[in-house]
Amino acid sequence: MLQTVTEWLWWDRLWFPANISWSDLEDNENCVYAKASQLYAVVPCALCLLLVRYVFERYVASPLANVCGIKDKLRRTVEHNLILENYFCNQARIPSQADVTSLCKKTSWPEWRVQVWFRRRRNQERPGLRKRFCEASWRCAFYFFAFFGGVLALHDKPWLYNLREVWAGFPKQSMLPSQYWYYLLEMGFYFSLLLSLTFDVKRKDFKEQVIHHFATLTLLSFSWISNYIRIGTLVMAVHDSADILLEGAKVFNYAKWHQTANGMFVVFTLLFMVTRLVIFPLWLIHCTWVYPLETFSPFFGYYFFNVMLIVLQTLHLYWAVLISRMFYKSIFSKLEGDDRSDEEEDDSDSPAERNHKLKHMNGFAARGRPSGH
Repeated sequence: MLQTVTEWLWWDRLWFPANISWSDLEDNENCVYAKASQLYAVVPCALCLLLVRYVFERYVASPLANVCGIKDKLRRTVEHNLILENYFCNQARIPSQADVTSLCKKTSWPEWRVQVWFRRRRNQERPGLRKRFCEASWRCAFYFFAFFGGVLALHDKPWLYNLREVWAGFPKQSMLPSQYWYYLLEMGFYFSLLLSLTFDVKRKDFKEQVIHHFATLTLLSFSWISNYIRIGTLVMAVHDSADILLEGAKVFNYAKWHQTANGMFVVFTLLFMVTRLVIFPLWLIHCTWVYPLETFSPFFGYYFFNVMLIVLQTLHLYWAVLISRMFYKSIFSKLEGDDRSDEEEDDSDSPAERNHKLKHMNGFAARGRPSGH
């Protein structure tokens, strides 16, 4: 059974056009081809990047946060209440109105007190400003070096200037050392993001991020095995170019350099719209959808690769909406973080709580004041 599944999985027709088989992609003295077994190197690469990230955030980003005067907001402590804590951990972080009423009866607390408790408890679960700054700094640094590394690897390649060259001689295209390292670092980075999702800053588009990382890794893995490496490097470079500015804008925003952050975010928005909504669909997807048919008939890998590109494009459209909202804020007000982030809530005393404390203090003062007799 296992042998049958393996034979079907590595069936030539799934990966290559007609008349091409795995035997045609065996290394020789003139050509070296990408192999599926080389993808195992992604795991140690991801672990190494997690280690590099730890060192970077501790010895580079944290001192930089100190220089910028970035401090975590002092959060109010939460009153100990076993009933509310059990509900928060086992049922929901945000109770419904009916549950709030039920909890008020169980705890003998007024509604405003229960609401304030949940706001403060949720804030305890949220990452502080320094963590956000360090995470954005790491991503900005990686995208910066990855993008310019990609430019160095691509600047003298003919397929950067003429997309038809992407398919010249496909799939018998020798793998270059620069392509190997570019792929390895990019795949290791996205795999490390999957490993750290539970520890990173939780965003509103958490599910979309997971889909994006899986789609990216699937796309890169498939393109590696089926030798779609030339178009794969172009896709990676296009994506990294805008991400530098997004993470850089967040770094400056956390450092309270709001004008610089807003200016950088405006440039990012324009670059995002050009690269993700123009270049990616009209040039790169067109390159993978139209040009191959000039050379060979469609096969499973052709359809699969293009479907994965369309999944990425769908995510681009979703993020374009979020970015447009942030762009509006940066123009007409000021950019306060990331619309995708789970921002802190106001955990200050509610008016009812303040009135309650004021009455309590006034009553205490009245009891302690001499009667005058």
